[in-house]
Amino acid sequence: MGLNMNFIKQAQELQEKIKKMQAELSNKEAGGSAGGDMVKAVVNGKHEVIEVKISKEVINPEDIEMLEDLVIAAVNDAMHKMDEIIKFEMSKITGGLNIPGLEVPF
Repeated sequence: MGLNMNFIKQAQELQEKIKKMQAELSNKEAGGSAGGDMVKAVVNGKHEVIEVKISKEVINPEDIEMLEDLVIAAVNDAMHKMDEIIKFEMSKITGGLNIPGLEVPF
């Protein structure tokens, strides 16, 4: 019975650490780019796009698809970088253990 209570206490402590990390991550940003930095995107820890910058040189009304692809690539780059930040922060909480199903819910 004591072992079970200890497990519950540890789970509650882990949950509190994750909540604290979520609050901290919402203030973190990760930037991504595409097309040799012609298109840049920034996302926050909630995986929200908070900024997109597009250089004038890449704007071509005859090739909108290329610009769309560059925006997608820049956003995806920023998202991947934020995922790495989140994984790193989670590993600090879990001591490097990979706990299946344990993700940062936003």
